[in-house]
Amino acid sequence: MFTGLIESQGVVTRLERVSGGGQMEVYAPDFGRDMAIGDSIAVDGVCLTVVKFIRGAFVADVSEETLSKTTLGALQQGGKVNLERALRFSDRLGGHLVTGHIDGIGRLLLRHAAGNSTVYQFQIPPTMVEYVVPKGSIAIDGISLTVAQIKGESIAAAVVPHTEAATTLKDKPIGAPVNVEVDMMAKYVKRFVSIYGPRGASDDEPKRGLGDMLRDFAEGK
Repeated sequence: MFTGLIESQGVVTRLERVSGGGQMEVYAPDFGRDMAIGDSIAVDGVCLTVVKFIRGAFVADVSEETLSKTTLGALQQGGKVNLERALRFSDRLGGHLVTGHIDGIGRLLLRHAAGNSTVYQFQIPPTMVEYVVPKGSIAIDGISLTVAQIKGESIAAAVVPHTEAATTLKDKPIGAPVNVEVDMMAKYVKRFVSIYGPRGASDDEPKRGLGDMLRDFAEGK
């Protein structure tokens, strides 16, 4: 589990295809000095497991599914990535709960200055729009952002100078692909309602609230 608050940036020094996936080496000498083999790291929002350390770099295995369903498969040697260590239970949750399991790939539509911030607009897959709400959270390349506006399949978020400086957002060209993870709480709510919500109730029948659904759930209905 992660928070979406990027700790450092790394540089991809090797991305090697192997049978059934790939292996990625990321150079980040000042990142995670207290980490150990087996620890989880979010790389551009994708949860990976450290399998080796080599002279200021860490190595992680990447499955074929991850390479095909995230932007990691298109990374080139020398490319920069956002890095975050897994959340400790004792840590402050400054962003929002991020799993590191990418829901889909979006793209950067535009950026423009707005006061002391920069507004970024992203296109996200249409299947994700229903999980996004104004003032809600979304993770873009592992960065926790607050949704300022939703218009069709695009969302906008204001990014403060610190976040721009600490992440790869400022370096992305317009049209660049980005990893998108919607708020997992929204996914759980939708799943819960789809299973335990009203089943064919007519307009004349009383509406069932969340309390009714919770009681049904507890009773195994």
